[in-house]
Amino acid sequence: MSHGPPPVPGGRSPEERDAARRERAARRVTRQRGESPGGALAGADGLPSAGATAAGRGADEAQARGGRRPRWGRIIAAVAGIAALAAAAWFLLSLFQPFHGDREGDGLRVRIPRGSTLGEIAQLLDRDRVIASAGFFELRARIEGRSGDLKPGSYRLRENMSYAAVLDRLERGVPPNVVVVTVPEGRSRREIAPLVRELEGDYMRATRRSPALDPRDYRAPGDRTLEGFLFPATYELKKGQPVSALVERQLEAFERNFESVDLSYARRTNLTPYEVLIIASMVEREAQVPRERRLVASVIYNRLRQGIPLGIDATIRFALNQWDEPLEQSELASPSPYNTRRNPGLPPGPIGNPGLASIEAAARPARTDYLFYVVKPGTCGEHAFSSTNAQFEEDVARYNAARERRGGRSPTDC
Repeated sequence: MSHGPPPVPGGRSPEERDAARRERAARRVTRQRGESPGGALAGADGLPSAGATAAGRGADEAQARGGRRPRWGRIIAAVAGIAALAAAAWFLLSLFQPFHGDREGDGLRVRIPRGSTLGEIAQLLDRDRVIASAGFFELRARIEGRSGDLKPGSYRLRENMSYAAVLDRLERGVPPNVVVVTVPEGRSRREIAPLVRELEGDYMRATRRSPALDPRDYRAPGDRTLEGFLFPATYELKKGQPVSALVERQLEAFERNFESVDLSYARRTNLTPYEVLIIASMVEREAQVPRERRLVASVIYNRLRQGIPLGIDATIRFALNQWDEPLEQSELASPSPYNTRRNPGLPPGPIGNPGLASIEAAARPARTDYLFYVVKPGTCGEHAFSSTNAQFEEDVARYNAARERRGGRSPTDC
C-alpha cells in the first residue's frame, strides 16, 4: 500500500502548503472586496455582523455631520447677505432720502458766512438741525458735483429738510432784491450805520427816537437815544426800504427778548431796567469768552456797591468813537461823563447794543468778591480775576511783561 512521500520532519506536506496558499489568496481577495470571511458583510446566519453594523452607523453619522455643516454655512451666508443688503439700503435711503419732503420753510434763520467751505456749511446746517447729517450732506453734494456753487447769505430754512432741497436753496442764493443786514452784538449806533448803506435814509437820525419804543418805559432819562435798544441780529429787508424799517425790526426784537429776562435780582439791588442795559453793554464789550460774562458783571456790581470807579476803558472808547488803537494818556484823562476812570458809578447810557446773553448776565451776575480783571497772556481774550489790589498788580505785571516780549502788541493768541 502506497502512503505517498514521507512527511517532512517538523513541517507540512506539499498538499497542506498548497491548501494554505490558496486560503491566504482567498483572504486577500476578500479584504480587497471589503467582504467578511462569511461573505457579503453577513454573519453566519445571513444577518449583518456587529462589525458591519458599527461601520454602517459610523458612515451614517459622518454623512449626517457632513450634511449639517453645509446647511449652517448656507444660513450664515444668507444672514450676512441680508445684513449687507439692509446696510446698503439704509445707506442709499440716508443719502438720497427718496421719502423725504422737499418743502422749504421759514422757521429758522441760518447765515452762511462768505468763504465757508462745504464742510463748514454742512456742520453749520447740522448744528441748526436743518439737515440730518453733515457727513451725508457733504457726500451728496460731492457726488452730484454741487459743492462749488453754494452761495453765502442769510436764509430762512426749516428743520430736517432734505439734502436736495437745501442744496437747491443754497445754489439759488439770496434773492437779488433782498438786503441782508447783520448787526454784531455790542456794536454802537455809529458802528452799525456803515452796515446799512443799501437801505434808504440816515441810520443815525432814525435811531434817535422811534414811535415803536420809548426808552422812558425802561426808566431812561427823557433825552436818551435808542442806543442799547437796537437788538443785534441778522435782518432781511427788500432793497429800497427805509432804515426806519430796520430800526422797527430791531426794537421789536429787543422787546421780545428783554421780556424773557429775569430782573428780580437787579431790582433787589435797586437797579432799573435801563441801568441793567447799561451794564449789559459794558459786559458785551469786555467779555470775549462767554463763560466770563457773569464774572465781568459781578466785578461791575461789586465796584458799584463799594463806590469804586469802574475803570472800564470801553466807555472812553465809546465817547471818542475810537475802538482800534491803544488809548493815549490824554484820552484816558478825557473829561467825558463816559470816562469811568474819573467818574464813579455807571456811564450816562449804554455804550452799544448788547445781545440776550449779556443782558441776562447783567441782570443776574455771578456771586463773587472780584474787584479786578486783566487780560490773561497767551489766551484768546480770557481774563485773570482777582479780589485784592496786590493780586491785581501781579496780574498786570505779568500782562505787561508778555506785551513787552511781543513788541508792544497785545499778548493774546486769537
